[in-house]
Amino acid sequence: MVTPVSLNAAPGWLRAELVTLAWCWRLSRRDGVVIGLTSHDRDLLIGGLPYRAAPGMKPSAIETRDSLDTATMDIEGAIASDAISTRDLDAGRWDGAELELFLTDWTAAEAAPVTIARGSLGTIERRGASFAAEMKGVTQWLDRPVCPATSPSCRATLGDRACRVDRTPLTHIRRVMAVEGRVVTLDAAAPHMAFGDLLWIEGANCGLASPVIAADGGELHLAEAPAFLPTAPVRVRLTEGCDKQLATCRDRFANAVNFRGEAHLPGNDLLTRYPGG
Repeated sequence: MVTPVSLNAAPGWLRAELVTLAWCWRLSRRDGVVIGLTSHDRDLLIGGLPYRAAPGMKPSAIETRDSLDTATMDIEGAIASDAISTRDLDAGRWDGAELELFLTDWTAAEAAPVTIARGSLGTIERRGASFAAEMKGVTQWLDRPVCPATSPSCRATLGDRACRVDRTPLTHIRRVMAVEGRVVTLDAAAPHMAFGDLLWIEGANCGLASPVIAADGGELHLAEAPAFLPTAPVRVRLTEGCDKQLATCRDRFANAVNFRGEAHLPGNDLLTRYPGG
């Protein structure tokens, strides 16, 4: 969301002849990590969060408009080892991170800031010792379908508000003993892991998750290979999966009442059948 700033409504420090403004970025990763960066040459403390000086960070030109088109902007910056590292970018830790861009008075950081844009990071491109990222505005959600399309399988995600299954008893802690490509070997098998999720809670991959596409006893086949190869057994959190079929919803979870699909709706193949076929 891009917020136009009216000069008359702007705070006094933004209308002064000598402007003491600084750009600030508040980035919230999906794993809960929150960092603050500022274009000022010194660190700032705003709302209890330290904003580290990052002069290399800069936004592209920002265009404000009153249409409902999806608003995007580009952000470029240098990779700082203590904030946004090459290792984390390559591992995908910053994919989909929430971003708030605002202006503040660096001489009085406690003053109310002026929010310029909010959104989430889209495609991130690394260019040597720097990176470029697209920020997608909140209007991108207006592109979503206004109603779900019919489907023979369930459209809900196991444990979400539509499904309502309690995922607590479906969660298990195991150790990964070996990794070979996309296959990880556990110290003990976990039930119903096909279509489930694996979350690394130790080691270099900590905080990263991967869907499980198949399970064979203590071996799990992941959708993608881990970003980093573990050097020792590490703990992972496993969440059981669901194949989104009505029989599974009814027999395994006793949750057919919340099945979000049309398992008995005739498909398009019915239209191609010959009479008496």
